[in-house]
Amino acid sequence: MGRSRGGLTTKIHALVDAEGLPIALKLTEGQAHDNPTALEMIGSLGVGDVLLADRA
Repeated sequence: MGRSRGGLTTKIHALVDAEGLPIALKLTEGQAHDNPTALEMIGSLGVGDVLLADRA
Protein backbone atom coordinates (compact mmCIF):
# COMPACT_ATOMS: atom_id res chain seq x y z
CA MET A 1 0.00 0.00 0.00
CA GLY A 2 1.13 3.50 -0.78
CA ARG A 3 0.55 6.72 1.12
CA SER A 4 -1.14 9.87 -0.12
CA ARG A 5 -2.78 12.87 1.51
CA GLY A 6 -6.01 10.88 1.54
CA GLY A 7 -4.48 7.91 3.36
CA LEU A 8 -3.38 4.50 2.14
CA THR A 9 -3.94 3.73 -1.55
CA THR A 10 -3.49 0.72 -3.81
CA LYS A 11 -3.90 0.18 -7.57
CA ILE A 12 -5.18 -3.07 -9.01
CA HIS A 13 -3.91 -3.91 -12.50
CA ALA A 14 -5.71 -6.71 -14.34
CA LEU A 15 -5.12 -8.54 -17.60
CA VAL A 16 -8.31 -10.38 -18.61
CA ASP A 17 -9.44 -12.53 -21.53
CA ALA A 18 -12.30 -11.72 -23.94
CA GLU A 19 -14.85 -12.98 -21.42
CA GLY A 20 -13.48 -10.85 -18.57
CA LEU A 21 -11.81 -13.73 -16.75
CA PRO A 22 -8.51 -12.74 -15.10
CA ILE A 23 -5.25 -13.90 -16.66
CA ALA A 24 -2.93 -11.81 -14.46
CA LEU A 25 -3.42 -9.48 -11.50
CA LYS A 26 -0.90 -7.15 -9.91
CA LEU A 27 -1.12 -4.74 -6.97
CA THR A 28 1.01 -1.60 -6.83
CA GLU A 29 1.28 1.44 -4.59
CA GLY A 30 -1.25 4.15 -5.31
CA GLN A 31 1.44 6.72 -6.17
CA ALA A 32 3.31 4.35 -8.54
CA HIS A 33 3.11 5.11 -12.26
CA ASP A 34 1.06 2.70 -14.42
CA ASN A 35 3.57 2.43 -17.29
CA PRO A 36 6.09 -0.09 -15.83
CA THR A 37 3.31 -2.44 -14.76
CA ALA A 38 1.50 -2.12 -18.10
CA LEU A 39 4.67 -2.88 -20.06
CA GLU A 40 5.33 -5.93 -17.90
CA MET A 41 1.80 -7.27 -18.31
CA ILE A 42 1.65 -6.53 -22.07
CA GLY A 43 4.96 -8.37 -22.45
CA SER A 44 3.21 -11.56 -21.40
CA LEU A 45 0.92 -11.47 -24.47
CA GLY A 46 1.77 -13.77 -27.34
CA VAL A 47 2.06 -13.13 -31.07
CA GLY A 48 -1.38 -12.74 -32.62
CA ASP A 49 -3.12 -11.84 -29.35
CA VAL A 50 -5.49 -8.88 -29.53
CA LEU A 51 -5.22 -6.11 -26.96
CA LEU A 52 -8.05 -3.80 -25.91
CA ALA A 53 -6.87 -1.37 -23.25
CA ASP A 54 -8.79 0.79 -20.80
CA ARG A 55 -7.61 3.13 -18.11
CA ALA A 56 -10.40 3.37 -15.58
